[in-house]
Amino acid sequence: MAHTRNTKHAKHSATAGYSRSGTSMRRTLRREAPSTVGLLADEQDFAAMQCYRTFTFDDHTVYLQQVEGLLKALAAQGMHATVALFDPEEYAEFCTESGIAPDAPASRSRFTAEIASAGATVAYAGQPIDTLIPLLVSRAVRQATWEYATMTLAGLGDCADCGQDIGRAAFDRASHLLLRMLETAGPGTHHLVCSAPTENEHLLAVLHTERDTVGPARLETAEGAEFVTVLAVGIALEKPGGVVLRTSNPGTQDRVHGWRLLRGSLVPLTAGEVFSAYCTDADTGEPVAPESHVEYRAGFDLGADEPEAHH
Repeated sequence: MAHTRNTKHAKHSATAGYSRSGTSMRRTLRREAPSTVGLLADEQDFAAMQCYRTFTFDDHTVYLQQVEGLLKALAAQGMHATVALFDPEEYAEFCTESGIAPDAPASRSRFTAEIASAGATVAYAGQPIDTLIPLLVSRAVRQATWEYATMTLAGLGDCADCGQDIGRAAFDRASHLLLRMLETAGPGTHHLVCSAPTENEHLLAVLHTERDTVGPARLETAEGAEFVTVLAVGIALEKPGGVVLRTSNPGTQDRVHGWRLLRGSLVPLTAGEVFSAYCTDADTGEPVAPESHVEYRAGFDLGADEPEAHH
């Protein structure tokens, strides 16, 4: 009997040990599995989701507080969390195309995973929710701008004279111009804005980069690609647009240079034109007071050896 009891005790101990070990391993795997939260950033989108019975929130402010609490809890467990912008219209289209019921938590989870894989996301690093939302919206706007600009370039086709891909040639030229601009600007922290109108949209791209006294400028890959793509659209379509470059260095005034897009080229603005462009409200046309620590300079020559864009 003692042998039987010992055998049972050993089996129980082994089973308990395996259970504890299995639970521990699953916890470890859970910490290493990333989490994505789909966020309804504004009250209009939140209201649109209230038509679903399984969406149980009835107050947007409380909803945002709960989302922030969830993100904090995930971070406290050592888990990596990202936030994606949840669009109710896109969600309804996704459910229709996928043949799934929209009024189900599993469908919302599936859609969130889908947009996280291809859409704009922001990694949660302890930011307050009112800081996270503008970051997410900005990222989504950038993503939409890049997608529109890419489709515009892809739809231009080949040059009737030389057979070259017009969009690719414009992209190569824009890349060359950006590198020349940063090379000539020299060391410092550079902030660039490109404006390129199309038939249906007015595209804007922003690029932040730094360059040490030695070596090339450090470009963030996605932001650099977005900027070059928007500039390429302006070059290919030959519509009026422009680029502004602001350079900062410790202990000196910021320098602002500008160029206009003219027939597919970047033509330097004069110092007066840069001042006028920088000190005018883009929406109202009213003058804006110049900044005291900024020097407005003419755009510098970007050289004549740039690749040609074909049309």
